[in-house]
Amino acid sequence: MNSRVYVCHTFYHVYVSCLKELVRRQDGDTSKAALVLSKMSNDFGNLKERAEKCGLFSEVIEFDEKNYTFFPELVELKKDRGGIVRNMLQRIRFCKRTGELLEPYVPVDFAKYRDIYVFCDSDPIGYYLAWKKIRYHAVEDGLDCLRYRDTAREDNKGSFAVKALFSRLGLIFIQNGYSRYCIDMEVNDKSVLDNVLPNMVEVSREGLVNRLTESDRELLVKLFIENKEELMRALETAGKSGLPAVLILTEPLCESLETRRKLFEDMIREYAAGACVVIKPHPRDKLDYREAFPEHVVLDSHFPMEILNLVGAQFERVVTVYTVPSSIHCAKEKVYLGNEFMDRYEDPALHAKVKNAVHSVTKQQAG
Repeated sequence: MNSRVYVCHTFYHVYVSCLKELVRRQDGDTSKAALVLSKMSNDFGNLKERAEKCGLFSEVIEFDEKNYTFFPELVELKKDRGGIVRNMLQRIRFCKRTGELLEPYVPVDFAKYRDIYVFCDSDPIGYYLAWKKIRYHAVEDGLDCLRYRDTAREDNKGSFAVKALFSRLGLIFIQNGYSRYCIDMEVNDKSVLDNVLPNMVEVSREGLVNRLTESDRELLVKLFIENKEELMRALETAGKSGLPAVLILTEPLCESLETRRKLFEDMIREYAAGACVVIKPHPRDKLDYREAFPEHVVLDSHFPMEILNLVGAQFERVVTVYTVPSSIHCAKEKVYLGNEFMDRYEDPALHAKVKNAVHSVTKQQAG
């Protein structure tokens, strides 16, 4: 039986997987894990080739995971039938058929692995593992993301206790620790969560980062930064401007790209006036920031923001809307805008489900 496999949907997922593997290596574990890159919602570019060369993984496999909307039968099974009994019977059918229909696209025999780590098990892979009755470890999708959106409860409003029981019995599937086949749910910090499950385990991301050696840091930079010279030139441009540098972290907010452009235009005007603006686009953000903001420094989108800590970047301030900036240590001030800012650009009802999203400013010594 093989040792471990990580199923990742984003660059951040791969980053956390690397942290976990680097710490295992420090602890004397010479076994290597497999890495599965789901292409369903993210373009990893040529990360597969770089990950194969980094020495951390036994193999790197691409996964053509399909959203339920790919299958007309599943779209039909998602429709409201007008009653909890009929909807629950249909839900049972949906969960089973999701696993069955996804199976031809699954490139890995997960039964051969001792430990399976799945980031964002709300995606079809979670349904597949539940259908196959394969036990796995769930890992939080983003840093402290359950603090802001408890998607298991949000996606299962109405009779949640009943639905959670059905999931524990294996009749339906619910993500984030509620599945019968979920061994545990790994989070960064249980103390910030409103609903802590008995099977939640805490693994501090900061604790993992603090154990990195200099060679570990160099490995991560080489893995995630395809063109380090280009990145360093961009950061050098900011440094030579003579102005304080402000880092703007974008997100795929607002369905309208024009509204999104206006949002970040306002953010820059209000929080980066008179500064050298450095924009780090989100990997799934489709707005062309180089075209929209030619006067500012725009970084490549295809790496996790945490890598900026490892390349000597220095900023006076980092500004985000919903991205949790606590893992950014190369900025003296962190501004989290939250719902109050976002409500200016969309119907506030669309953001009411985001909890604890209160404007905050924290200061630290950069470096």
